[in-house]
Amino acid sequence: MKDYALLPRPVKDLLRQSVGRNVVGENWWRLRFAAERFDAERAEHTEVVALAAALGRAPSATVAVVMPTYRRPERLVAAVTSALNQTVQDVVVIVVDDGGGEVRDLPDDPRIVALRLSKNHGSPGLARNVALRLSRSPYVAFLDDDNTWRPDHLERSLAALKSGAGMVYTALRRLREDGSELDVLSRPFNRAAHRDGEWVDINAVVLRRFPGVRFDPWARPRWVHPREDWEFVHRVSGRLRVHHIPVATVDYSVHSGSYFTDWDATAIGATT
Repeated sequence: MKDYALLPRPVKDLLRQSVGRNVVGENWWRLRFAAERFDAERAEHTEVVALAAALGRAPSATVAVVMPTYRRPERLVAAVTSALNQTVQDVVVIVVDDGGGEVRDLPDDPRIVALRLSKNHGSPGLARNVALRLSRSPYVAFLDDDNTWRPDHLERSLAALKSGAGMVYTALRRLREDGSELDVLSRPFNRAAHRDGEWVDINAVVLRRFPGVRFDPWARPRWVHPREDWEFVHRVSGRLRVHHIPVATVDYSVHSGSYFTDWDATAIGATT
């Protein structure tokens, strides 16, 4: 965070120890970009009203799979197919095109609902909120358009949720473009440590639906940290019991063309 970096070292250390760097940053961005967030909330509402009128009845299933996309049709097909091929079949896959106009060749399956926003907002949070508001389900899962799930992802997650957890996340395997494995992210949840760290990826998250399930719709500049995924997980974890499943059920694609994430050369390079 640019502004955080300007603080004197003793002040930064005190804030980090007492509150957490990400918590401090999140509150600062909320103040600094309050007007932009308000505009994003209005834009989200406008999109929902227009799409609801065209959609009619809200799609429903045991699990609503929320999938934002932007001009990545080939990867999108693979992501959607992995969601449809789960051992849990009672799903509705809500694909939200963020104004890209390149959603094509999706499987012929009635469980797919494709929505197109009127323009590119550049905000995964806004696109996800549209899907959340226009669907009905007791459980919600998230999958970006360049990643895939193993067939048992939802089965394992729902089992944990039905045993009492409110939010579940599995281990996540990160893959380079050449198919080589970068690493596996698998770490139990600790909310105090999470104040100052980011290790829960939204692609691995499945949770019970409740009225507070929504993302920050503001399109954060790439230099702003923490990101909207951290904000969502940290906020929701204050209300729900979080459970980690140490089994890699998500294949996460690490590449330079990611719409929402920047990767350095070390991460995207081939193995040596």
